[in-house]
Amino acid sequence: MHIYEECKTTADWLLSNTQVRPTVGIVCGSGLGGLAEMIKDPQIFKYSDIPNFPRSTVHGHAGRLVFGTLKGKPCVCMQGRFHLYEGYPIQKITLPMRVFKLMGVETMIMTNAAGGLNQDYKVGDIMIIKDHINMPGFSGVNPLSGPNDDRFGLRFPCMSDAYDRKLRKLAHDVAAELGYSDFLREGVYCVLGGPSFETIAECRMLHRIGADAVGMSTVHEVIVARHAGMRCFALSLISNRAVMDYDSEEKANHEEVLETGKLRAEQMEKLVSTIVAQCTKCTNTA
Repeated sequence: MHIYEECKTTADWLLSNTQVRPTVGIVCGSGLGGLAEMIKDPQIFKYSDIPNFPRSTVHGHAGRLVFGTLKGKPCVCMQGRFHLYEGYPIQKITLPMRVFKLMGVETMIMTNAAGGLNQDYKVGDIMIIKDHINMPGFSGVNPLSGPNDDRFGLRFPCMSDAYDRKLRKLAHDVAAELGYSDFLREGVYCVLGGPSFETIAECRMLHRIGADAVGMSTVHEVIVARHAGMRCFALSLISNRAVMDYDSEEKANHEEVLETGKLRAEQMEKLVSTIVAQCTKCTNTA
């Protein structure tokens, strides 16, 4: 089955099983699935019940699609996402973006947990992603590789405006209103394949080439969403500081990531829900 037909089958199945017609899609990262709990009148589908959907295999990712309204806006929320390191083809891990597009979603909001490379960042900071470095893409691992389907988008999509400027400005305004400016940052996110955490030499190199935070998700989804003409906005929760010093005793671990998620999750949820409430003020620039 071609990717378009596969996505259309999934979108049609979901549309026939829910009354919700989402305009906003949200992807919850490690330990940040609580956002879905804020959705009113939720209708929940397990990934394993949805035709053609991959399954989430990572601790901290619930593996459910939640439809409903958030601050009055019809939404679909992924509680748990898919990663390259789970062994899925890159086209499969980004399939939900195309399904959402076919369901009428116009704006994608992504969250992730990331390691802080920027030495000014503290654990618990929230970074607005303004740009990305796609490391797997350097070796040809790109979700748009292979035949292009013009029904989704053009062969060579521009990525210089991948992260919507108006939504980033809105996030700063919302953070100021909520009193979150002290721990809000804006920076460049670098994606790697994972699942092993980065070596010290890798962290040093990534920092030197301009990355402020490093993780194992989001970028592939953004590329596919932008290819399909959706607006994108993404936040990284800085869940640990990348180890940059050979004398350091620190070690990155997944439990620390989930723990930080718990501590900051409530504020992240409030930030995202307020952005959703106000995001229609920002006209579509895609």
